[in-house]
Amino acid sequence: MNNFTALAGDSSHLPFLTGQARHPDAIELLYYRTRSLPPVHGIQMKKTAESAWPEEVHALLKAAGIRQVAIVPDAGHARLIKLCEKDKSMRVVRLTTEEEGVALLAGAWLGGDKGVLLMQSSGVGNCINMLTLPIACQFPLLMLVTMRGDHGEFNPAQVPMGNATQAVLEAMGAIVKRVDAAGEVPEMVSGALRLAFNTYRPVALLIGQRVSGAKDFRKLTESE
Repeated sequence: MNNFTALAGDSSHLPFLTGQARHPDAIELLYYRTRSLPPVHGIQMKKTAESAWPEEVHALLKAAGIRQVAIVPDAGHARLIKLCEKDKSMRVVRLTTEEEGVALLAGAWLGGDKGVLLMQSSGVGNCINMLTLPIACQFPLLMLVTMRGDHGEFNPAQVPMGNATQAVLEAMGAIVKRVDAAGEVPEMVSGALRLAFNTYRPVALLIGQRVSGAKDFRKLTESE
């Protein structure tokens, strides 16, 4: 049996559905979720010469005196994280959840250090209540956020928070900027740095999936 006969309504290979009331589209939905069909938006974007932005961003962070880098490991930030880990002037702190980074960087500022929070858009929702800290106390907070639920997304669970990221941050009083071209990332990071540390406000730069590329878990899970 191929996938198309199943989509036509043959459920003989699914005995757990036999005799049960079901929606007429149930077989189609179940088959769409199986591994036999590829994700519609799982195309891996090509890398270009502009993909050198992590090196330029690291240089900007270093020049600005960033010493503490709070992270929840993320593929979109992978190269930048590795560069920060190799830099002896920076301390990379792995968090168990993103809101810890807000508190960590507030403490760093009180101790005389500048820091940056690297996270994915799916983690922004975890930070909402904690964002009252830099707003109420007028601490600078720089957040570099790689987007999901955006251009070419294949995972439907990433879409709601991806769509809400900018609105949620702005509702909490953060200044939000966005960049969708790799060549513009360094300039936007430079501006976000100055804005956060000159005005003592939380500033988030959203880095769109056109920059980092749409994920394809079929490739990510293949053994090398």
